[in-house]
Amino acid sequence: MTQKLGIFCLYDDVEIPSLATRKSACFDLRAYLKSHTKVLAYNQYNHKKEILIRNNCLLMLSGWRYLIPTGIIFDIPIGCYIKVHPRSGNALKKGLITANNVGIVDEDYVEESNLIMRNVSQTSIQIDHGDRIAQAELRKVEDFQFKLLNKRPKQKTNRDGGFGSTGT
Repeated sequence: MTQKLGIFCLYDDVEIPSLATRKSACFDLRAYLKSHTKVLAYNQYNHKKEILIRNNCLLMLSGWRYLIPTGIIFDIPIGCYIKVHPRSGNALKKGLITANNVGIVDEDYVEESNLIMRNVSQTSIQIDHGDRIAQAELRKVEDFQFKLLNKRPKQKTNRDGGFGSTGT
């Protein structure tokens, strides 16, 4: 059965996400940066700044993190969540990444989806209204329960440690 991901546009000019091809795993998320939109930003010292958008664009400074609005509220199907990733071309060519590596939008979150983006390049990046800045996928939640163990788990393979123990 095909899942239906509900989309509520907060503004009339929000571009509805779509899959780029029939075989695309993810859909693109766009920046909603109309003039007078507010964006939160944090510098390398975690100092917070509120930026008022002018000229439908945002200049992202090197090393800063930004909470960029999408203008979209998702109605996520029961038993699902949305997983947000950086777009590979933006990461490679501009140094624009999702600051939290992978973002998660839970099924019960019904506010505007914002994207936590970071400029990891050494130069400023201009993001224009409507730019595709991240990609997302709809995923099923795997039901599980925690089980308290009385003993440490036994070794399952020949693994010896972590953090590069199998090679780098």
